[in-house]
Amino acid sequence: MSELNTQPAKQTDENVPSLKSLKDAIPKECFESSLPTSLLYLARDIIYCVTLIYAASFIHLIPSLPLRIIAWASYGFFQGCVGTGLWILAHEYGHGAFSRYQGLNDFIGWATHSFLMVPYYSWKITHARHHRYTGHIENGTVFVPWTDKDLAIKKNVQIEKGNPDRLFHAAYRTPVDGWQLYLFFNVTAGTKSGPEGKDKIKFASHYNPSSALFAPFQWKYIALSDLGLMIMSSILCYAASIFGTWNVVFLYVIPYLWVHHWLIAITYLQHTHPAVPHYTAEAWTYTKGALATIDRTTGFIGRHFFHEIIDYHVVHHLFSRVPFYKAEQATKAIQPLLGENYHEEKEESFLYSLMVTFRKCIYVSEKRQESRQPGVLHFVSADDRK
Repeated sequence: MSELNTQPAKQTDENVPSLKSLKDAIPKECFESSLPTSLLYLARDIIYCVTLIYAASFIHLIPSLPLRIIAWASYGFFQGCVGTGLWILAHEYGHGAFSRYQGLNDFIGWATHSFLMVPYYSWKITHARHHRYTGHIENGTVFVPWTDKDLAIKKNVQIEKGNPDRLFHAAYRTPVDGWQLYLFFNVTAGTKSGPEGKDKIKFASHYNPSSALFAPFQWKYIALSDLGLMIMSSILCYAASIFGTWNVVFLYVIPYLWVHHWLIAITYLQHTHPAVPHYTAEAWTYTKGALATIDRTTGFIGRHFFHEIIDYHVVHHLFSRVPFYKAEQATKAIQPLLGENYHEEKEESFLYSLMVTFRKCIYVSEKRQESRQPGVLHFVSADDRK
């Protein structure tokens, strides 16, 4: 596997394999999902969730306050990991990779995402747009970076003379608030990320059935997503009246915030690295955009709890119907064809990468190019401008 570095790769249309050649290299069984296997993973995560709740019911018996605090903190972290795993499984349902039965996929996905307070169909629709336009500087929908020109206009600074800390904070989006800001206001989307390549819809909400994010006929799916959230909200309110508000906060809300953290951090690092480009409309293709994605080695938590969504994300963007439990096999099948076009970061720890990437990947510019390829934009950090 090729390791990433901070130097932009010289990627041209000539050395990018065709999508067909990549698909042909993957064994056909990698595209076949198994309902029993998928259900077993779902059952495993539900068992983890219930077991942790049961164990947490005894925390109040711990006589030492510091030990109780440690116990609750440990519960929140691990339940957050389990919740993230459930979120990722629901993400599989939305792509149709859970089983061959799309109706079943959508029902279980709706139930699972509603349990996590996620508007299933609303997110599914815009997430499909994210896959369609990955790496597109205008049409992309998730973590689309500012260009040097956009940042200079929005923050009223001269990029060449701008304070690095000011630029850093301008581009920063916290893992806690970023998910809801995206759902409520469509933040981090490109300037032409609306349906069918229309201009970005500002303040567009995933919760509004009449939002311009969606086609008119899709309103009923958005309403169904909202219904799931209302049902779960009612369950939480009822639980608070029976078990107490603070118990619901510790048992559900804290893990819920951990899920937010992992969701934003994972997505951000999957699509952000100094060596990985973004493209203008003229230079972009689906395959080049999908390859502007990073696989990262994350250890036990990423491979076990997060269903390897971090470790094998490139192949997921190329072929989203490959089930996660076959992504490793599919990745190894296409690596020989990809060569330098395959990006993997295996030297840095995940959290260290998060910290460094927030600092380095501030905005993109065509100026930072050794080969001066038109339409290819790379990240520029404070170090690059010295």
